[in-house]
Amino acid sequence: MLDQSWLILTGTHLLGDSRNRTTAGGRRRRKVCFSNVLTMPHRLLSAGPLCSILVNRFGCRPVMMVGGLFASLGMILSSFATSIIHIYLTTGVITGLGLALNFQPSLIMLNRYFSEKRPLANGLSAAGSPVALCCLSPLGQVLQYHYGWRGGFLILGGILLNCCVCGALMKPLVDPKKVKKQDHNKEQSPEEEKMKAKPKLLDFSVFKDCGFVIYTVAASIMVLGLFVPPVFVVSYAKELGNEDTKSALLLTILGFVDMFARPTCGVIAGLKWVRPRCVYLFSFAMLFNGITDLIGSQVSACSSRSKDYPSLVVFCIFFGISYGMVGALQFEVLMTIVGTEKFSSAIGLVLLMEAIAVLVGPPGAGRLLDATHNYMTIFLLAGCEVVLSAVVLATCNFLFIKIAPEVKPEGNAVTDDSEANACSRSGEGDEGEEEEDEEIGADRMEEVRPTSVMVNSQEVERFLKEPQPNGSMAASPETCL
Repeated sequence: MLDQSWLILTGTHLLGDSRNRTTAGGRRRRKVCFSNVLTMPHRLLSAGPLCSILVNRFGCRPVMMVGGLFASLGMILSSFATSIIHIYLTTGVITGLGLALNFQPSLIMLNRYFSEKRPLANGLSAAGSPVALCCLSPLGQVLQYHYGWRGGFLILGGILLNCCVCGALMKPLVDPKKVKKQDHNKEQSPEEEKMKAKPKLLDFSVFKDCGFVIYTVAASIMVLGLFVPPVFVVSYAKELGNEDTKSALLLTILGFVDMFARPTCGVIAGLKWVRPRCVYLFSFAMLFNGITDLIGSQVSACSSRSKDYPSLVVFCIFFGISYGMVGALQFEVLMTIVGTEKFSSAIGLVLLMEAIAVLVGPPGAGRLLDATHNYMTIFLLAGCEVVLSAVVLATCNFLFIKIAPEVKPEGNAVTDDSEANACSRSGEGDEGEEEEDEEIGADRMEEVRPTSVMVNSQEVERFLKEPQPNGSMAASPETCL
């Protein structure tokens, strides 16, 4: 089981690597920003209700393997595109749908296989994204230089076929055939079969959980501004007059720092005194990220006048740390709130809300940039949105979510005095119970004895004194004794 768990972790890490090969890179303002964001919402939106239903119906392994085929097919078809609309449909819809069918099941499998070391497993799994972010810019330039953009899409399509291999590693914990045989062998009455509830493909009862509602609202506000800096930082560096290679290096720096921040944060979240307060650590990570954006907005204002490239490097380092903390804790907190049974439905509904926010956030920032021609504005807005989400999550959890104290069962003693009294009473009760059992046993014996056995001793003596001829039988039934 332990070896299989780490195989699952390896698969999810590689899936994170593959997912981010198609969702990063330098973009130009609103139109191309929409092309970048188009894949992300389909990854989130489709991985929401649709993926929850498919996972609950067919399991994680087949869903992920089919998703790998869709992701590869979209990239291969993009190599034959003749317009930007074709790329929207192939990369955005088909590849996005395929990545959607890989993203959510990988998290569900982690939640099923890991319990004690789950925060570390989430951090290591999420580290696959920054690995791809570090390699994406150089890889994209090499592929475009040697093979052109069509050849680059074709090669990426072949790379994404590895998602099928990763999906094959997602071995279910219980063999469905064995479960069916066991259920078939059990004899059940028709009433019990009717009372059995069919498993829900999409469980909306999670909205009754106050903690889940708070988390969903905070996460939706967060993603309005969370993805804005990575989308615009490269285009901003180019606008300052930096070379394309130098500008793309910013994403590599961000991804390199993020790659180490996620496992480190997973280790911290797994500590005994931190894990029960993981929600507040997640709030701190969002607050750190938002403050980094706010300071970065002032850095961008200074850089626009002085063209200071090192200041952008410093911004990317701190943003990578905060972004990695958010990425490592985002779904760990959700797993803690809803538990293993409802996580498959909960993550689908959360990703649906986040997808709507992602469709509004970065494209809205691109429109604002077109109107103001000022990068400081969009960084400032993104920071305010992330800070607001941190305040909402921490404040609402502190006010409305109370940790119930451990209550012992009623039959057990609560204090030492009551324990002593209970012990003395039990000792006295045992002696009394033994006497009562003896009396009850004697009464039962008398009740069980037949009436024919009840003999009068005087009648027996009289009968024995009376002379009887040989061979004659006594008419009285008492002679049976």
